[in-house]
Amino acid sequence: MPETTALLSFMVLALVVIVVPGPSVVFVIGRAMILGTRGAVISVLGNGIGVGIQILAVALGVGAVVSQSEVLFGIVKVVGAGFLIYLGVEGIRHRRVFAKAQDDEPAVSTRRLLLDSSVVGITNAKTLVFFIASFPLFVNPARGSVVLQMLVLGGFFWVVGIASDLVWAIAAGSARQWLSRSATRLEWVRAGGGVALICLGAYLGLYSLGLL
Repeated sequence: MPETTALLSFMVLALVVIVVPGPSVVFVIGRAMILGTRGAVISVLGNGIGVGIQILAVALGVGAVVSQSEVLFGIVKVVGAGFLIYLGVEGIRHRRVFAKAQDDEPAVSTRRLLLDSSVVGITNAKTLVFFIASFPLFVNPARGSVVLQMLVLGGFFWVVGIASDLVWAIAAGSARQWLSRSATRLEWVRAGGGVALICLGAYLGLYSLGLL
């Protein structure tokens, strides 16, 4: 286990990173606008699966290998940005299909939602860099298994991150439910969610290429 002081320090750092709205929050809100509360909640869980895989990869040393290879790391960032744009385009293209579904029943299968969101979580360069940069600062080899200590730190981040994203998902889903009283307005809301995902993907893509 990490030292108590180190664990508390990491908790404070993680809370600051999680509380400040970032790409994950924009993703969740965008999905809520397109799919509603249930779809957004499933997306949060899928994203959590992806982030969990990142945590495990970093703890086992795979993340460090990827980050040290400019080609591999560049591929991860570009794929993640491109996938967000794809999800946004799909949200806009199928906004009328989604409009025919019940307010809290996504027109996309649960399996597909989990898979799509997991890809977003795995390719989230921001969290990958955070884990790689912060974990070594809070572990002490003298305290036992370094891998276990990193998993403990990552586990805290994972739980709090999912809880925070669920709050955003429910809040955005509730707002979308109020806006859905008009079918036309609901189509525009879903299209707006798609635009948000496209803008997020474009921003992350340009940033990863050093153009911003």
